[in-house]
Amino acid sequence: MSTIAICEVGPRDGLQNEKAVIAPEDKVQFIQLLAGAGLKEIEATSFVRPGVIPQLSDAEQVFAAVKHLQTEISLPVLVPNAKGLERALQSGVKSLAVFTATSESFTKKNTNATLKESMDRIRDIMKELQSQPEVRVRGYISTVVDCPYEGKQDPGKCAAIVTELLEMGCFEVSLGETIGTAVPEDIRRLLDSVLRSNPAEKLAGHFHDTRGTALANVFAALDMGIRSFDSSAGGMGGCPYAPGAAGNVATEDLVYALHRSGFETGVNLTDLCRATAHIEQAVGRPSTSRVYQAMKASSIQISEQE
Repeated sequence: MSTIAICEVGPRDGLQNEKAVIAPEDKVQFIQLLAGAGLKEIEATSFVRPGVIPQLSDAEQVFAAVKHLQTEISLPVLVPNAKGLERALQSGVKSLAVFTATSESFTKKNTNATLKESMDRIRDIMKELQSQPEVRVRGYISTVVDCPYEGKQDPGKCAAIVTELLEMGCFEVSLGETIGTAVPEDIRRLLDSVLRSNPAEKLAGHFHDTRGTALANVFAALDMGIRSFDSSAGGMGGCPYAPGAAGNVATEDLVYALHRSGFETGVNLTDLCRATAHIEQAVGRPSTSRVYQAMKASSIQISEQE
C-alpha cells in the first residue's frame, strides 16, 4: 500500500488571510493538535515583515512554543528574503520554505520583485545555508496553471523553474494552483511538461478549492505519480494577492479520500477533526471541510473536551 506525504499548511497559509486576530496560544494549540493527529510536516508560520501579514506578526512567539516538536516532526516556516532567513535561524528553525511564481505580475504583487529578483533572493538564501546543511529547504511555485493578472501560464516555464529550484538545493518543489481554476486536464498537462525534466518524487501538489476541483486535481496528480500534497485543516486559506481564491484542499477531505482509496497517510481522522474544531472556534466561522462537517454532525465526538 502506497504512503502519501501530507504537508499541513493550515497554521500559515490557512490563517494568513483571516480577518479575525488569532491569539498565539490558539495557533500553538492548533499545531500541537495537528501533530497529535499524526501529521509529520506542519507549516508553522512565516517570517515575513509584520506589516505585510499582521496575522503572522507573532512568528517568533509561536515558533518558540512549538520548536521542541522538531525532534519528532518537520515544522517548515516561510522566509521571503535574507532578513526573514535571519529571524528564522535565530529562532532555531530546521526547515524552511521559499517561494516564487510562474507569473511576473503575481511575483511583483506578492514579493515586490521581478521573477528574476525572486529567484536571486532564493539563490542568496541557499548560499547562506551552505554552512548549515542540516536546514532543509522546500520550494513553492505559485500560479502554475492560471494567474489572476495574466491568465493561463506556460507549463514549460513552470518546468524550468522547478529544475532551477532543485538545482539550487530544494529537497522538494510544491506546485501551487493558487486561484483554484484548474481541472484535472490542466494538472495532467502541467505535469506532463514538468515530469519530462524533473522526478515525481521531488514534486508536491498544492491545490486550492475555489471551484470545488481540488480533490479531483489531487487524484489526477496521483495518477501521474505524485505522492506528496499540501492541504489545510478545515479547508482554510486564500491568498492576499489572489482575490476570491478559496483555501487549500481540506486535510480532512484529502485524508478521507486517500484512505478510502487504499493509500496510507499516518493521520488519525478523528484527532484531525479535533484540531479543526479548535481553530474553527478561534476563527469564528465554520470549516468548509465536508468530511469535518459530516463527522461533526454524526455520532463521532470531535470536541476537544472528549
